[in-house]
This record gives sequence, C-alpha cells and structure tokens, in this order.
Amino acid sequence: MRAATAKNDLAASAAILNQAAQRRVARELSWYATLDPEVRKQVSLVTQAGINSFVKWYASAPSGTPSPPGGTQPPPSGTANQATRSERAPYQVSAIFDAAPRELTNSFSLQQTLALVRVIVDAVEEAEDALPGTKIEIREAVLQYSRDVAFSAAEIYAAAAETRGAADARLEALAVDSLVRGAGLEEMRSRAGVLGWSGKGDTVVVVGKAGPSFTESDARELRRAARRHASDALVGIQDGRVILVLGGASDPLKVVSGLLPRFEPGAVVIGPAVPSIGEAGPAATAALSAFAACAGWPEAPRPAYASDLLPERALLGDDTAKAALVATCYQPLAAAGPGVLETLSAYLDTGRSIEGAARSINAHTNTVRSRLKKVTELTGFDPQIPRDSFVLQIALTLARLAT
Repeated sequence: MRAATAKNDLAASAAILNQAAQRRVARELSWYATLDPEVRKQVSLVTQAGINSFVKWYASAPSGTPSPPGGTQPPPSGTANQATRSERAPYQVSAIFDAAPRELTNSFSLQQTLALVRVIVDAVEEAEDALPGTKIEIREAVLQYSRDVAFSAAEIYAAAAETRGAADARLEALAVDSLVRGAGLEEMRSRAGVLGWSGKGDTVVVVGKAGPSFTESDARELRRAARRHASDALVGIQDGRVILVLGGASDPLKVVSGLLPRFEPGAVVIGPAVPSIGEAGPAATAALSAFAACAGWPEAPRPAYASDLLPERALLGDDTAKAALVATCYQPLAAAGPGVLETLSAYLDTGRSIEGAARSINAHTNTVRSRLKKVTELTGFDPQIPRDSFVLQIALTLARLAT
C-alpha cells in the first residue's frame, strides 16, 4: 500500500530529519548557544526524541488505509487522509522529554519549549521534498502533531506550575510563621532566599484581618498586587490575620493604602521598617501587638503605624511599647528641667486646662502656653490635642510607676 510505504520511507528518513532539526536549533534559537555543554546535549536528545516520536506516531495509523485513486494522486481532502488522521492515536508530548532528565523541563519556560517544538515541525516541513511519500498526508500529520504537542505541553506546564505553586505556598507559610516566631537572622534569610527574596531595600511587616471569606486565592491576589509596587512580597494567613511582608517598598504607607481593598474590613497596621527580612522578627512582633491593640482605639487610621498605637500596646503589656513611650515622651521632658515636666503634669491633671495649670503651679497662663509648646517640640506630641495628650498621660504614668 502506498500509505504504508510512505510510513516506512519516513521512518527510514528519520536521520535526515534529525540532522535538519539540529541545524535549525543551533541557527534559530539564540538561547541554545548560551547553555552549558551538558544541557545542550540534553536539548539535542529532546530534539532527536521529538523527531523519532513523530515518526513513530505518524506510523501509528492503521496500515489498511486505502491507496489514492489511480495509485498516483492524493485522495481528496476529507476522505482517506481524513480517516488516517482521525484514527491515529493522540500524540503524547511526554515522550519527547522522556529522553532527558525531568529537571530539564523545569529549566525552560513554556515559550522556549514551544520554540523547540516549532523548530522540529519546521525541520519536517523543510525536509519533506527529500522524503518519499504523500506530501499532503505528511503536511496534515505535521499539523495534527504540532497541535497536539502545543496542547499537551500547555497541560504539562500548567500541572508543573500548580505543583510549584502549592510547594511555594507551603514554604511561604513556613517563612511567615518563622518570622512571627522570631526566627534567627540566618534562618529567615535562608527561608526567604528559597522563595526568591531579593533583599532590596527595607522590609516592613503589615498585619490585617483575615476573616472566613479571605481565601488562599485572595492571598495570591494580594501578593501579586503587592509585587507591582515592591521588590518582594510574602503573604501568610495565621490565626485570623493576614500577614504581608514587603521588601523594597519606597513608600510603605502609599503602597499599603493602595492595597486596602484587598484586605478584609477592619484594622490594618504597618510595622517599623528594618534593613532586612532577617531582622524583621521584632518588627513583626510590633505590628502584631499593634493589630491586637487596635480595639482600644476605634478611630485609629487605616492603615496605622505600629508606633501610632504605643499607649494601647502598653496597656496590653507590651514592654517594648512601654519603653518607647518613656524614651520618647518622658525622658526628653525630664532632661529639659522641672518646669516643663511640672507644667505638663499640672495641665493633664487639671483636665487640660491652661488656667487650671497656671493656678496649680502659680504661673502666668502665657508661661503655661510657652512650656506646652516646648513639650510639643521635644516629644512631637501636642498636649492640646486629645489623642496626643492621652499618649503623654500614659507615658508619664508609666514613668511614675517605674520609679
């Protein structure tokens, strides 16, 4: 039968196709020359396997396919060749990669893989004039071959991406858990490095609410959105909280403000910036403490910095917050002399009354105003603003309790 003869002739011509394919790979794929010799050898094996598997697949049609009418003309479209094509077994792209280590498929992108397949297909078409057999049948087979390979390759890469995604999600969850537990510098660097953390710029930890409706899919979308504005991003869900770790964000407040719609309603807190993810353990502790303390300040901004909630954190027993309040509010006032601290204490104790404070310390009201202005200069908190006076009141109370 002419069809069977064509298949046998095509199989005998596999060496011609292999040589043509190898030449095209070296000529048309610019990245091929940059590969290590051992990897180039594996690519050559893949190319050869692609040609050989095509030949084997092409010969898989039933041998009883009718000959073209008259023995010389190809059958009309939709008759004998149509039957041959439809009866041929579906092509399995895995046969190509069985010739090389499975790790090789992880070294190339889907685009590179399809480029390699395209070279193989082009080599068959280029060499068809040197091959005996029915050219229309060969061309139709090539069309089906390239279609099946494209779909099969896409399936393989999709499955690989899903597997890698699941593995990366587990590693990411472990990295975030290590950060929350206060893992050491090297452990955090190692875990983050496995996930591709570049380490560019400062690191900040952001904590928000993760309600029942916040899923792993939401976490992926948050991570993807964050990486459009920062060099690095990790996301973990833990105990009803979503923890976002940002690296290299030039303006964390602006970045997090843009991400607010991706958080559940409720408090969102930004921890202090640190030079690297290995040093982010205390920053994460501060952010988590502030997130827990947000219930004590319902009017807190969204997002808020962890330092904005020092009084509430101190009331929850956060020793770091207590020390920060004493250091930033009480100590500068104590160093300024008894007049400033005495005036502030009188002002707060008399219900934030300038006149009451003046009577209490036997001073002029302008003197009280001048000293309160000095308090603002030294601490950054204005005693005449309710929130700031609350911060100063807690700081003074903590300092008194420590003496």
